[in-house]
Amino acid sequence: MRAIIGLIVAAISIPSFAEKTFVYCSEASPSTFNPQLGTDGPTFNASSRMIYNRLVDFKPGTTEVVPSLAEKWKVSKDGKRYTFTLRTDVQFQSRGEFKPARNLNSEDVVFTFSRMLDPKHPFHKVNGGIYEYFTSMGLDQLIKSVKAIDAKTVEFELNRPESPFIANMGMDFASILSAEYANFLKGKGTPELLDLEPIGSGPFLWKSYAKDNQIRYEAHTNYFEGRAKLDKVVFAITPDASVRFQRLKAGECQFVAEPSPQDLKVMKDLKSVQVASSPGLNVGYLAMNVTKAPLDKKDVRLAIYHALNRAAYIDAIYLGQAQVAKGPLPPTMWGYNGSIADYAYDPTKAKELLKKAGYANGFDLELWTLPVSRPYNPSGKKMGELMQADLAKVGIRLKLVTYDWPTYLAKAREGQHQMLQIGWTGDNGDPDNFLNVLLGCEAVAGGSNYSRWCFKPFDSLVQKARVETNQAKRTKLYLQAQEIFHQEVPWVPLAHAVVFKAMAPQVAGYKLSPLGTEQFYLIDLK
Repeated sequence: MRAIIGLIVAAISIPSFAEKTFVYCSEASPSTFNPQLGTDGPTFNASSRMIYNRLVDFKPGTTEVVPSLAEKWKVSKDGKRYTFTLRTDVQFQSRGEFKPARNLNSEDVVFTFSRMLDPKHPFHKVNGGIYEYFTSMGLDQLIKSVKAIDAKTVEFELNRPESPFIANMGMDFASILSAEYANFLKGKGTPELLDLEPIGSGPFLWKSYAKDNQIRYEAHTNYFEGRAKLDKVVFAITPDASVRFQRLKAGECQFVAEPSPQDLKVMKDLKSVQVASSPGLNVGYLAMNVTKAPLDKKDVRLAIYHALNRAAYIDAIYLGQAQVAKGPLPPTMWGYNGSIADYAYDPTKAKELLKKAGYANGFDLELWTLPVSRPYNPSGKKMGELMQADLAKVGIRLKLVTYDWPTYLAKAREGQHQMLQIGWTGDNGDPDNFLNVLLGCEAVAGGSNYSRWCFKPFDSLVQKARVETNQAKRTKLYLQAQEIFHQEVPWVPLAHAVVFKAMAPQVAGYKLSPLGTEQFYLIDLK
């Protein structure tokens, strides 16, 4: 639960609306068209939600798990074997020379997971071989094998029980690829196109991509859940939020990503704009890389926490449409620890802690600011300037740095930063998706633990909760883990933001997802 700043200068040619053509002004370029290789919302919206399906999915607008490519599943008594029965009517898409000779079967599921699981798999290293979600969640250690029992039956054998396993199978990284298409590309000597010119089973067929400009899709005529009401979809990549709003008002797009809080009042007053909102299953935070001095000292991290006037950020950045965060879990999620007393904004206390840590005269530090609008942080640059001013008051001299979005993520995964703004929107409604994926020890090597904080007492509780099947017992473990997080301060939690979406009045059927991604299959244009 994520690219170029500036205006798009290339004109966007929008087809006749005699066809139902839906134009989405998106906020950033995708990093890839294979969600196995991505971690960010723009990538998932452009790939998994348009092109692919998963074994299970989430009921639109909820975190309820429902069947998708798998019509049913069963779990062994010891919790280590998951057997999925696949639908037999799922057709993959066609494009150019590639025409699928068969429907989806167990070979495709085995191919998809073996690519991530097996370092010797012929596609494992194609396009880099970094499967951040898969490794950060420890699935490379959890999954013992993936076997085809027959054409429509697949068995996952685990090394231990895993409570969130079914919900994890609905996440974007678990999108099912076509083994037949992979073999076709391998035979042509172009295996890299599997992730760049994708073929899936989903509601829309990828047609073209003009980098940092636009992506074009057409309805998948033989989609197993029924052809989409839309004929064509265009992603018009528009990083500037104010420009997205202007395009919406001008009728150049029917839906905009991440509207600026500054524009919301005007949007709500316009009859030509619909605004949808809901509490976000998200957290925006300042990650402090604990492997780099002076951030390896807890007193320094706590000093930074006390020095930041986070309540002022809620007013200035979110215009009140968020609440100050005091931990990694959003309050709308089960397992949230509401009894924790947050650290106050206290510059005097911050100075005392810096003196105690041996930095009475302060120090120089680098902060990476978000280059794109995200639900959990609509303006990284402005927030960075506020942080810079706050930390200067306690003697910390902050240099602000940023990169384009794909580079920002790639460098952050490698731990090149000292501090960076980042955030998360839940993928599956389970606390494990926050506490393990963002803060677990396996997630350091996987790349999604941006604080690079591996603290065994915390990690032990989270791992116990993954195995535990009783939700009340899992909750107790998560409450304890959040207490440890609060004591050790690997982040400064910033905000849980209300999520807003803006669209033209003719858009019908849209359901706002608590998981932060966009699903346009249900949309119609009146």
